[in-house]
Amino acid sequence: MNEASIEQLKRIVGAHHVITDPDLCSSYETDWTGRFHARAAAVVRPGDSGAVAAVVSWCDAHSVPVVPQGGNTGLVGGSIPTDGGIVLSLRRLDLIGDFDDSSGQVTAGAGVTLGALQARLTGSQWEFGVDLGSRDSATIGGLVATNAAGARAGLLGSMRAQVAGLEAVLADGRVIGQLGGLAKDNTGYDLSSLLVGSEGTLGVVTQARLRLVRVPAHRLASLIGMPSMEAAISLVQRLRARFGGIEAADFLLGAGLELVCEQLQLPNPFATTPAVVLVVAFAGREEPAADLLDELAEIDALAAVDATTRAAFWRHREGLGEAISRIGTPHKLDVCVPMSELADMPQRIAETVAYSEPAAVVHLFGHLAEGNLHINVTGLEPDDVRVDDELLRLVASVGGSISAEHGVGRAKTVHVGLTRTPAEQAVYRAIKYALDPGATLNPGVLIPVPRRGHSRTGTTVRRGIYEIGDDRQRKHNGGGESRG
Repeated sequence: MNEASIEQLKRIVGAHHVITDPDLCSSYETDWTGRFHARAAAVVRPGDSGAVAAVVSWCDAHSVPVVPQGGNTGLVGGSIPTDGGIVLSLRRLDLIGDFDDSSGQVTAGAGVTLGALQARLTGSQWEFGVDLGSRDSATIGGLVATNAAGARAGLLGSMRAQVAGLEAVLADGRVIGQLGGLAKDNTGYDLSSLLVGSEGTLGVVTQARLRLVRVPAHRLASLIGMPSMEAAISLVQRLRARFGGIEAADFLLGAGLELVCEQLQLPNPFATTPAVVLVVAFAGREEPAADLLDELAEIDALAAVDATTRAAFWRHREGLGEAISRIGTPHKLDVCVPMSELADMPQRIAETVAYSEPAAVVHLFGHLAEGNLHINVTGLEPDDVRVDDELLRLVASVGGSISAEHGVGRAKTVHVGLTRTPAEQAVYRAIKYALDPGATLNPGVLIPVPRRGHSRTGTTVRRGIYEIGDDRQRKHNGGGESRG
């Protein structure tokens, strides 16, 4: 982009909201893992939906790639700029509307952080159904774009279940959406649901009408040590069947507990570190049943009803990501496997990594009730994707998903064919280019971008060490063909 283009963008959003200084742009150009980085031609910070539409329309007309970005807490490179393109920062869209008690809904701008929404709801009868450890940075627009989930998804669903309506800007600058929050509206295609999880490739979300849930009268959290994954899974299933009301059931391994205690200076809550640690949260209208407390007392468990102690329990799980990052730049894989395969996966993951790279170390945690595993591997070079490839193939081989919560981003684009058929991928492309024919919005995320001079279908696209075709993926490692 030349100076004339920068001046045109400044006229749209104001001179102070177009950033080109490399030092000021740097925080927008690298994701949380530290693995994904690219230079932005500029960071543009519109202040309302109209300015977003004007910027996107200008970029489309001038073939300038646009990467929407919220809190930049992504882990798969999905909000990192394309070289030569702009970062469209939505952080200034941070207004929260009045709560509608009659429907239990609120409208929030795309730049509202999850923590800010939670703070506004404090003291009311309502709360938001999605919660994440990155709550103070992650934004509503980013949560919508990635269909974020978190620990409570098993009970309340992912972000898609919380969205009652969206406002969004299409690639050519047109604004679409409904923010009325009607309980029933069966008028054609559900465009809001289509945009949820689209990772900024179909439109730029500017506002969301969100469903809220009532605050439970009572909560209890328990920190439980278990001898194995089999035992942990069995316990959660038994507690759910007998007592219900489980809103979260996260796990980490014993080595992870020791790491987070060491790195974050937390006390180890167990005299002897167990093989598996569960953090189970209960919520309901009634006080925890005496039978539940008796059940927890019979096992190696700590239980708390006060908010401070419950938060301290969760710190041992939520702090693990930070602890891992302190010892090295991790390769992060967010996957989901069938519940029937879950108990064996930690061992199979460890064996796969050890075979591919003996010096690497696996750190595993996740949401046990949903079969959602967060695989972190340290000791690898940032660009060495061999272990990632083998692990995603393992997950696909058991009927799992290569992305449970974080999206595909740039990191997993070449792996989509492991779990999506050629016909499904063709539908993805058809939708993408129907709404964004110039591939202006987040090019290279989810769907490979064709090389210039090639058609958008039936093409071959180079990305890293892969050659990506419509129906195949080939590694350049001597001609060996990989599945896809």
